[in-house]
Amino acid sequence: MSLNRTRERILDAAADVFAEKGLRDATVREIVARAKVNLAAVNYHFRDKERLYAEVLEREMRAVHAKHPIDDDSTPERRLRAFVEGFLRRVTDRGSRAGRLMAREMIEPTAALDRLAERVIRPIYERLVALTREVGGMSRRRAELAAKSVLGQILFYKHCAPVVERIDGRLPRIDVLAEHITRFSLGGLRA
Repeated sequence: MSLNRTRERILDAAADVFAEKGLRDATVREIVARAKVNLAAVNYHFRDKERLYAEVLEREMRAVHAKHPIDDDSTPERRLRAFVEGFLRRVTDRGSRAGRLMAREMIEPTAALDRLAERVIRPIYERLVALTREVGGMSRRRAELAAKSVLGQILFYKHCAPVVERIDGRLPRIDVLAEHITRFSLGGLRA
């Protein structure tokens, strides 16, 4: 088996174990058993469980981001709509290990979150800040607050879905939610 294939098998197995158990309760022994590799392979490729976890977290986030793009090349309003819909799809993707890993990170943050914030999350956040500044013609500080408000609306449907489903019987379709959040946000940004 090639070194790259071994590395990928370890990452795949580790993503499943970390998504199920979290960093603290996952064991390297369980990961190597699922990957069908020896313990030395983890040490060779990643040095330790924490570095393996950081790579898994970043890899899974990049994968879900590639699956659900947030780009549109037209007007600022359409770019905001594309951002909202893409981000909604990312956070509500039930087949994604990234969602389960991030839910665990929000409850019990690890050192890997610092790396992820700089490499993956901050660039996306900066795009949204720039977009809210463009749409609203506001200062950087106000745009940061506006961007957090947009993200808060999106994340509400991720974290409160069980309650929304019990109140309304179902979660609205992503395109419907994206249109609502975009229109609501545009109203606030232009006010």
